[in-house]
Amino acid sequence: VLDEIDVLVKERGDSLLYELTRINEDLSGSRVSIIGISNDLSFKEYLDPRVLSTLSEEEIVFKPYNASELRDILLDRASMAFQEGVLTEGALSLCAALAAAEHGDARRALDLLRVAGELAEREGSKQIVEDHVRKAKRRIEHDRMIEALKSLPLHSKFVLLSVYLLSKTGSNKSITGDIYNVYCEVCERVGMAPLTQRRVSGLINELDVIGLLNSRVVSLGRYGRTKKITLSVPKSLVRRVFAEDERFISLIDYTPKCLMKP
Repeated sequence: VLDEIDVLVKERGDSLLYELTRINEDLSGSRVSIIGISNDLSFKEYLDPRVLSTLSEEEIVFKPYNASELRDILLDRASMAFQEGVLTEGALSLCAALAAAEHGDARRALDLLRVAGELAEREGSKQIVEDHVRKAKRRIEHDRMIEALKSLPLHSKFVLLSVYLLSKTGSNKSITGDIYNVYCEVCERVGMAPLTQRRVSGLINELDVIGLLNSRVVSLGRYGRTKKITLSVPKSLVRRVFAEDERFISLIDYTPKCLMKP
């Protein structure tokens, strides 16, 4: 069983998978079957045609859990984690509903329940109620944003920092050209070669997809259209995360020359 088989293929290639698909040719008293698990339905595009040919796979797509199914999963886990009467019906249903609305992810539902339980325990509450679940949701989303910021590639961080520096000047909505100018100054300041403007535009799109930037095309009338980019996360959070990285300490209060008024 190969869990997250897409990660294996993307990071190490498909040579192992190719060997496994042909291993039965060397076996006489037994047979080997491969079960691959992936959330990426397009990962087979990374496979060599020879691997696809010998794989002869049967694809089974599992639908996301609905609220009722998630409720049953949570109820089963709650019976092992909490004493009877601790988890209220409202909190249980809210955990299931929130997770069902977000891709039907059982891990998301269990995380909500776990964090809600931790919050209730810290407050000295005898029951887990809906308010604990709502607080848990906010905390998980906050932690997720921090992790997303910390794990960004270096140049993506430079791009995000550029939007942050622009926002500090009162420019709540920045265009790609302005961001690129600031980005080039940031790269120069740390002694790194900047990427092309086209590649930076791609990084902006990637940051938009993962929810760290918000990109919106607006009309300028006869002057055409342009893309306005804003931070999707609080400026205070960006500052806090970057202040923990020694490479960015001298940059978070930097005023780019291209933004200085003559």
